[in-house]
Amino acid sequence: MRGPADGISNSTARRIGLAAQGFADPPPSGRVDLRHIRRALGRVGVLQIDSVNVLVRSHELPLFSRLGPYPRAALTDLTERRRELFEYWGHMASFVPVRFHPFLRWRMAWARNRPFRHVEQMQRELSGYVEAVLAEVADRGPIAASQLSDPGKKRGPWWGWAKGKSVLEWLFYTGDVAAAGRGRNFERLYDVRERVLPADVLAAPTPSDEDAQRALLLASASWLGIGTARDIADYFRIPVTEARPRLAELVEAGELLPVRVEGWKQPAFLHADARIPRRVDARALLSPFDSLVWRRDRTERLFGMRYRIELYTPAPQRVYGYYVLPFLLGDELVARVDLKADRKQSTLRVVGVHLEHPHAEPSKANVVAGELEAVVRSMADWLQLERVSPARVRV
Repeated sequence: MRGPADGISNSTARRIGLAAQGFADPPPSGRVDLRHIRRALGRVGVLQIDSVNVLVRSHELPLFSRLGPYPRAALTDLTERRRELFEYWGHMASFVPVRFHPFLRWRMAWARNRPFRHVEQMQRELSGYVEAVLAEVADRGPIAASQLSDPGKKRGPWWGWAKGKSVLEWLFYTGDVAAAGRGRNFERLYDVRERVLPADVLAAPTPSDEDAQRALLLASASWLGIGTARDIADYFRIPVTEARPRLAELVEAGELLPVRVEGWKQPAFLHADARIPRRVDARALLSPFDSLVWRRDRTERLFGMRYRIELYTPAPQRVYGYYVLPFLLGDELVARVDLKADRKQSTLRVVGVHLEHPHAEPSKANVVAGELEAVVRSMADWLQLERVSPARVRV
């Protein structure tokens, strides 16, 4: 889309956002192959990684949402064999196209000058330990933190990392080691970057911080279609104070168009090549970590859904459930669905369904139920689960 853009309706912004994320693309008519997967990845750019596996690993869901059943081994193939994606801190821990490695080196340099507090302490108190860990990765990699000859002991639950894990995570942040894959219990495997990243990527020149951030922000805007400064900056977690001058430069270059969206308090930026489909006929269950709903306030602006992840909320305080997926139908988020893969019983359990107003009205609820049941059964087949429980989706 070229030319001035003064003001648009929220419904138009919603269709722009859905099209940018791939939900206006026709689904594959036959078997999904790497060509389809690469196209879908081109729409989202970044896949957020999360260790929760109550349904399926979260980074596997965005492709299912956009393509339907696809070969799950394809992502492992793209990351660990073809090396088209690499793991790094994009939007949190993420799979990122490998061509973006040079644009993330400013973040690696920033981390190198700011070691984790307990790593700094180790550098003072355990002379040579960081160097020893790096040497062991070079000698034995790919290696998990638990496989180090001196991994140390955990300092507590959750993020109470042992000293070996702390050092490896800092070296991963600085780019001195890379993630070669995942091992038992989804444990990150570390190796020297030369054995993980393609040689031509490592040899690519490092752009200035400003050029790198402009490239990341422009890509983010293309994947969002439209968004505020905070929306676009959040895609790669760039501080908004650093993003604003870069966005202004992209406007000056004609790559982004400033625009006002009905009901939005903040001005928005529209990617100059964004599509505006007349309608969107999507039908998809979304991961809680899907890039369409990363920014919760953007989700509320576009779709009117106040969405929060409740898996870390104590059970008595949950409103909708443990692992709740928004259900996209047409161009609206019409329901929240709590799902669990019971692998021992080979059953996909529909724990709960909550309709959004006004879709709770009987005539609309029946439509939602039928569409949702079709997606749930397709997901069960994709996950190789024999049954759906209850047998019919009730809303």
